[in-house]
Amino acid sequence: MICPKCKKDSTHVLDSRETEGHKAVRRRRECEHCKHRFTTFERVEITTFIVVKKDGTRESYDRDKVEKGIWKSLEKRKVTKDQVTKMIDSLEEQWSNYGSEVPSKLVGEGIMEALKKLDEVAYIRFASVYRQFKDLETFKKEVTKLLK
Repeated sequence: MICPKCKKDSTHVLDSRETEGHKAVRRRRECEHCKHRFTTFERVEITTFIVVKKDGTRESYDRDKVEKGIWKSLEKRKVTKDQVTKMIDSLEEQWSNYGSEVPSKLVGEGIMEALKKLDEVAYIRFASVYRQFKDLETFKKEVTKLLK
């Protein structure tokens, strides 16, 4: 592992712990050269699928893209990074079970359902962009459905 401070590749592990419900390993490391300490995470990669868009084009799944979209909807909401990580991990597990190609509709709807459970305001924000609300009436209908 390369030290993020001095860029030397001589580091050693000080401590290892399982995290995220035994789905990841957190390692505390120290650079043997500059003595800088840092943390790394090791996870099983389950996100090797292609997203098939509405127009039929395909693109590799990008966790960062999904996470950025979720954080935009969660702006100024009291949700932790850990909650978002767990949500995305769970969604990725569902999507990867679908096969090597996953329709973008499945991805978008999955995010909306997870956000609805996590934070209703974020759900409305995400849905308004994802479903391309055209006017206030469409927005009102979605809020009314949420309130029932």
